[in-house]
Amino acid sequence: MLKKKITKILVPLDGSKNSNRGLEMAIVLARQCGAIITGVYSIHAPPHSEFRGVGSVEKSHNTEVEKIMDSAKVLAAQNGIVFKEKILRGDIGYNIVKLAHGKDKFDMIVLGSRGRSSAKQMFFGSISNYVIHASKIPVVIVK
Repeated sequence: MLKKKITKILVPLDGSKNSNRGLEMAIVLARQCGAIITGVYSIHAPPHSEFRGVGSVEKSHNTEVEKIMDSAKVLAAQNGIVFKEKILRGDIGYNIVKLAHGKDKFDMIVLGSRGRSSAKQMFFGSISNYVIHASKIPVVIVK
């Protein structure tokens, strides 16, 4: 008998095909466990960005993030899953792990192996590689 029940699943989203596959896998797992999914979009925001203060760039990016989250919300709802959303700014991998281990206490992270990151590694994207090594909770990587 399993002692740990999965009730909260964290799914990092960025609009990529692999990110969407991660969401689909999280929905399958959530249906089997009766879990809630929280989708997180972390905006990489360096401390001193040359785009800071450029309203049109930020506004179009926010519109894109809203579309990604709305699409995820609809897919989850179509499958009878409660979907919550979080949008964070800063280092993406760090934000994912910090949120997963924070006050919400997630039971699992499900993420695509490669997203939109320009830094590509041999088998995993740099974000998923970081999350695998830094997380203290189970991580499911979807290829």
